[in-house]
Amino acid sequence: MTAGLTLAASPALAQAGSGVPLPVSAKAVQPATVRATTDGGGGVPEIIVTARRRAEDAQAVPGGLSVVGAALIDRSYTVNTSQLSQLVPSLNYSSANPRNTAFTIRGLGSSVVAVSQANDGLEPGVGFYVDQVYHARPATAAFDFTDIEQIEVLRGPQGTLFGKNSTAGAINITSRLPSFMPEMRGEVSFGSDNFLQAKASGSGPITDTLAFRISALSTRRDGVIRNLTVGRDQNTLGNQAVRGQLLYKPSEALQVRLIADFANFQNECCTQVYVRVAPTLKAAARQYPALAANLPGGPYRPPSLNPYDRVTDIDAELGVSTSEGGVSGIVDWDFGGATLTSVTACRFWNWDAANDRDYTGIPIQVTQHIPSRQDQYSQELRVASNGDGPVSYVGGLYFFRQRITGRPISIYGPRGAYWLLFADSNLLDGYGSDGRTDFRSDSYAAFGEANWRPLPGLTLTGGLRYTYEEKEGTYDTFTFGGPAVVTAAQRASQRTILNGQSYAASDRNGDVTGRANISYALTDEVRGYVSYARGAKSGGINMSGLPLDNNGQPALNTAVVKPEKNTAWEVGLKTQLFDRRLTLNIDAFHTTVRDFQANVTDTGAAVALRTYLANIPEVRVKGIEADAIAQVTRDFQLRASGAYSRGRYVSYPNGPCPIERIGTGTSACDLSGRGLSGLPKWSVTLGADYAHPLDGLGRDGAILLHVSSNTRSRTFGDPTASAFTIIGGYTIVNGSIGLRFAEGLEVAVFSRNLFDKNYIQNLTIQAGNSGLVLGTPNDPRTIGATLRARL
Repeated sequence: MTAGLTLAASPALAQAGSGVPLPVSAKAVQPATVRATTDGGGGVPEIIVTARRRAEDAQAVPGGLSVVGAALIDRSYTVNTSQLSQLVPSLNYSSANPRNTAFTIRGLGSSVVAVSQANDGLEPGVGFYVDQVYHARPATAAFDFTDIEQIEVLRGPQGTLFGKNSTAGAINITSRLPSFMPEMRGEVSFGSDNFLQAKASGSGPITDTLAFRISALSTRRDGVIRNLTVGRDQNTLGNQAVRGQLLYKPSEALQVRLIADFANFQNECCTQVYVRVAPTLKAAARQYPALAANLPGGPYRPPSLNPYDRVTDIDAELGVSTSEGGVSGIVDWDFGGATLTSVTACRFWNWDAANDRDYTGIPIQVTQHIPSRQDQYSQELRVASNGDGPVSYVGGLYFFRQRITGRPISIYGPRGAYWLLFADSNLLDGYGSDGRTDFRSDSYAAFGEANWRPLPGLTLTGGLRYTYEEKEGTYDTFTFGGPAVVTAAQRASQRTILNGQSYAASDRNGDVTGRANISYALTDEVRGYVSYARGAKSGGINMSGLPLDNNGQPALNTAVVKPEKNTAWEVGLKTQLFDRRLTLNIDAFHTTVRDFQANVTDTGAAVALRTYLANIPEVRVKGIEADAIAQVTRDFQLRASGAYSRGRYVSYPNGPCPIERIGTGTSACDLSGRGLSGLPKWSVTLGADYAHPLDGLGRDGAILLHVSSNTRSRTFGDPTASAFTIIGGYTIVNGSIGLRFAEGLEVAVFSRNLFDKNYIQNLTIQAGNSGLVLGTPNDPRTIGATLRARL
């Protein structure tokens, strides 16, 4: 349910490859690549992208787009989406654990601090694609990259050109194609905290018309947070992945690509540490300092008051076991004036994790699990014109189906009643909930976009999409355990903590979205554009429980979350100067979102007052983005990218209150005018690469130097803009130095977080609102070495 593509190449992220520029064509859409210019002048390499499902120079695409090539991925040791955000200023990443992974572009999407991705009835605002296949669950982005050719980060509403609708943008990942020339690649890296990563791939012909490619990856690392209770390190890394491909090409007109992949993620993860204590409006005895000091059995003291000591004392089971995989088939048939493309895919995602949700050594909550299974099927048919005539077009049909089943399990411990009910009793000891959730959705869409060049240099673009969706969900939980005999009053107290619910809800919705764009080439080197887009993020169903009405029943009017409506304007200028030695792009954007999906607080219900997910009237984001790349010499390249953004909740009358304004009752706060959570005002990325030829290392031998940095200003850690959940700004620097030999061999030493900068990645307010604030510290400095080989 959203509109078009707003793209504008971010040349600051490009890395030179080899080859010649491709003509504008939809024929057999290949992974986007960075291709060297052929003029021999040592200018900025031409960046060829396929974001509009045709191969074209990124400078000719009118809109906001950041491109990260394979060479930069390797040299910056960017192994996952979290680290990708250090190269793309407009991309923000947050993850308390792989399930609660989310990313925003220009501050929009779904932030885990505002809209938990554990709510299976909702969809992300940022589309995540791998080899043209939409991945519905953001958790799949937590896996490490495997054999990647290039990554494009598309900024702004998407939907008139391909795939699923999204309001904030899309991350488009393309892997390397099978080759009809034999090749092998291998890489081994080792470093601090017993970090060990191995990558391997091989490709070649099976027959004259059939080629294969197989890729594998394994990552291991010890934990970076020490648990003094169990005596070992936690927040470990353990990731394995394998991908196999077949490419059938009986003629230049027909190409069939089959892909099968599987990834597994098993870690002792993910816990947080003490950050600070916030005062609340509760009575002093019900705030963290008094609760900790008067804990039955002796006062509680956290193992450290400094989060960067990276120690914890959690006493419950901790672990993550998740996997994902699937098969897909991509068929491209060139029948002359156009190319017909079919993308068919089936995928799954499995999840289970054990958490200590009180994040302390106090047995408040002893078990937290949400085992889940997601299955999805998608089919896309797309036709795109070939050639470079005055009119070009893309049109297609899209179908997407998914089902997510879950089992939310929660059990409290012997100190649960003391901490949450302020009673020295065993009322919550062994008291828990169990149940089943089942969410299903079908999405049908027709889309199309056309470009018309009525005059030399002038291009008019228009696109439309119609999306119809059907969603239904059931939620059924029950409570169990606790003392064998309780009074009615005690049972009521238990139910303020956990209360079984059973309800079903459904939603059907259709929406038309679209975009319009005018671009004009002032000269061969300067192009300006203006773009308007209207998008929509799909609505959903609350699958995490509902507030209760006056009769103690789930308030069914809160079950359905309406779609977000997005209106976006963008104006930009794209330039290449000094004989292509300098590429400089700049754009300004203004986006208004109505019915923004966020947490609201209900003060009208009589039972189990709570905060739940709904819609708020309006959010607005505006800003300026700039990208530059300078090819100082043939061997020396400088890059810079920056984003200045201001995001506000224009109207948020019934929001949750900041922790310092929370008392014993449920209250709502007007958050209108507050800043968006997770959005830095400033984000700047700088980088440089230098390759100095060394004759003694043979042909193409060189010493390779790389350095990059990312600076981000402070952000709000939750939508309340509390003074106690502000995440401070930081600058992180990464670098590597290596030797490239003639035989395809490369050795390098690298460092991520070179200066060992400390910062907090995300914050959590402990359940029960005692005032305890916890967080996930960043990974400490990693120093390591890499051996790469290519045959």
